[in-house]
Amino acid sequence: MSAVEATAPEAVTGRPGAVAAPYDGGGRARGPGGVRRELRAVRVLWHREMVRLLRTKVQIVMGLVTPVMFLLVMGTGLESMGAVAGDAFAQFRGYLFPGVLVMATQAPALAVGLSVVMDRQTGMLRQAMVAPVRRVSLLLGLSLGGATCGAVYGALVLAISGAVGIAYHPLLLVALLEVAVIALLFTAGGMLAAVTIQRIQTFQVLMGLALMPLMFLSGAMFSPTGLPRWLGIVVHLNPLTYAVDAVRRTLPGELDMGGYAGSPQIVGWTPPVAVEVCFVAVLAVGMLVVAARRFSRRG
Repeated sequence: MSAVEATAPEAVTGRPGAVAAPYDGGGRARGPGGVRRELRAVRVLWHREMVRLLRTKVQIVMGLVTPVMFLLVMGTGLESMGAVAGDAFAQFRGYLFPGVLVMATQAPALAVGLSVVMDRQTGMLRQAMVAPVRRVSLLLGLSLGGATCGAVYGALVLAISGAVGIAYHPLLLVALLEVAVIALLFTAGGMLAAVTIQRIQTFQVLMGLALMPLMFLSGAMFSPTGLPRWLGIVVHLNPLTYAVDAVRRTLPGELDMGGYAGSPQIVGWTPPVAVEVCFVAVLAVGMLVVAARRFSRRG
């Protein structure tokens, strides 16, 4: 289902042959039932992303290949160094797991941004604008759909946590909620890039160049403490550092490689998990607000 089909007037209003209501200067539909219409548009676009996810089972499997390779190949290989380098490396798979969990949410969340760029090039995005809803509602529905898809991938990775020595515990559900917030952050970044960039090739190159350094500099592979000054500054300025750390501290068990790895510190202060999650959520909402404003202006 395309973005046009999902936001056509009859899809939003529920009446076949419905005609788009007139807009005011801010892109808001005038007329009765405005709030219900906006919520329906959000729900329809969220449902569209769920349908796309369920129809691409092969893509789901392929999306899990990289996280599993990191855990079972890279993690096991480095754990084998424990006999030589010390006991810290013997727990490396557990330390690596939160970063792999965050990594798994990237692709499905950013795919929504790519679909927006593709819809713009094919002309579908312009046709979607005739739906009698705010453009912000279109953006919100797509973003929530992308975040949900990312959370589904995260849940699948959490299902294999026992393979790396992490116990199946109710805290996994709390970690899943944190993963959903992180997936919203990825989706918000993808949507902001999508409403700014017009070429698919440029979008793909930019996302590839941005995400790889962000993940490597997030403390997913190594501790954010005890680094050279220049590298430590970069790691602490990276928002994913706090996202990965929040998940690591929430998951059951000791995932700090026997005390070798620590949490990021700001002038000697270690942010609580709640503060780290709130920071990620506020950043995601801020990016969505900026994207919504650009989306409304570009029309």
